[in-house]
Amino acid sequence: MTEETQMKKITALVLVATFVFAGIAAAAEMEGKIQSIDQANRELSLDNGSKLVWDETTKITVEGKEGRLEDLKEGVKVKAGYGEKDGKNLAETLEVSQ
Repeated sequence: MTEETQMKKITALVLVATFVFAGIAAAAEMEGKIQSIDQANRELSLDNGSKLVWDETTKITVEGKEGRLEDLKEGVKVKAGYGEKDGKNLAETLEVSQ
């Protein structure tokens, strides 16, 4: 393997690693109690003033087991893993605890 080929492979690996770690770093978490639910806009408001939206890819769990949208109720505590999409906090995961 020539030195030039080796350098190209290293450069490619560094670029791939940069994109992978950038994606991981972009994910964030927040916790709070659900204050209100807007089903029409798929939006949750938390007691700390934060807002989250959800879509069909959002994974909901309740006490570690698979959950459903019906498990999201005012007053329950949630921990959300989210990322920004179209200027909104899109929930990737919602962990409900009673």
